[in-house]
Amino acid sequence: MPILDWPQEKRPRERLIREGAQALSEAELLAIFLRTGVPGKDAVQLGQEMMHHFGSLQRLFGATLPEFALVHGLGPAKFAQLQAVMELARRAILEEIKAGAMLGSPRAVKEYLRTAFAGKPFESFHVLFLDVKNRLIDAKEMFRGTLTHTSVYPREVVKEALARNAASVMLAHNHPSGTPEPSESDLLLTRALMQALALVDIRILDHFVVAGHQVHSFAEHGQL
Repeated sequence: MPILDWPQEKRPRERLIREGAQALSEAELLAIFLRTGVPGKDAVQLGQEMMHHFGSLQRLFGATLPEFALVHGLGPAKFAQLQAVMELARRAILEEIKAGAMLGSPRAVKEYLRTAFAGKPFESFHVLFLDVKNRLIDAKEMFRGTLTHTSVYPREVVKEALARNAASVMLAHNHPSGTPEPSESDLLLTRALMQALALVDIRILDHFVVAGHQVHSFAEHGQL
């Protein structure tokens, strides 16, 4: 039965307006995003199929276009819409962070990092540049691929920090298929970056390792 033929109190869109988005299941939220289903499946059923196929929202959000299109009814248009929604979410969190001091909003910083790294199948290294009042100037992905001490170039980080007149930075990278515990290479890289940035009087306030919903803070664990 098409969703338009459902009783109003059970339709996802009407329930969201009446009860709030948090009251809906993942499949119902995806149904509102999809708007329509495919022959033989309404939008909620298609949302359920998406969750079954990908197994989690993290994997759905990190899917490439060919992976996304493996589900019947999904294609470039829906993929582009999903990427746009995710980017808007990232920018909204960045606005929240920029509105105040970074050190005063650790929740927002970690939420931004979870969103920024969501579903990425490759390692990615980000730098967040801060001013003298610990306010965010900019956030940039600087390197991607297998990260080692030699593949992340301290001179590039120094150059970007100086270009933004940053007083300090926060570092972040992900472990796509592991735990957030830093490796020995992560520790060596952090020390190398600390030494390079110290030469131009720029501090590293923290280094985060993100693995799914888990975020490890070097500062919180006394590793800086």
